[in-house]
Amino acid sequence: MPQRTATIKRETKETRISLELNLDGTGKSDIKTGIEMFDHLLSQIARHGLVDIKLSASGNDPHHLVEDVAICFGRALGEALGEKKGIARMGDATVPMDDALAMVAVDIGGRGYPIMELNFAKNDMLGFPTDLIRHFLESFASEAKINLHARVFYGTNDHHKAEALFKALGKALDKATRIDPRISGELPTTKGMLER
Repeated sequence: MPQRTATIKRETKETRISLELNLDGTGKSDIKTGIEMFDHLLSQIARHGLVDIKLSASGNDPHHLVEDVAICFGRALGEALGEKKGIARMGDATVPMDDALAMVAVDIGGRGYPIMELNFAKNDMLGFPTDLIRHFLESFASEAKINLHARVFYGTNDHHKAEALFKALGKALDKATRIDPRISGELPTTKGMLER
């Protein structure tokens, strides 16, 4: 099986991003965005999705930084998946964390469509406004061309809700990107193609 890796670089007047992704990793991460909470949340995707992520990002505005990281992550996912032959395609996970419960379901079907029900208190988690979570997920789903449904069922602590959500995203992506030996070399669709 070919290596499912990607390296994406993006440089604008607002941000500088370098991202390396290995879909068949072990959950290692080396993430530096300058926003500690964002680093922490992204590391949950790596650890619980069993993907390796190396990310260096800088920018003068958290909104654009988060958006551009999401764009790079979406592009990296698409590039690492290649033709998408043999993948499970769909995956979901429901994850508890203390008082919080979150769910993410994804379909790597070639159409970007995010649906979210995120009941955050709109506070600032260590310099990371909770509204940027929605923006990250929307930008990622659009660029990766995946259906992404995310829901925080309940919780009182925004940190716990956010962390459960990113763990669920990692686990859902792990399931969806897994190679199913029963359909090795085939696309998981009745259309005969998965658009990219």
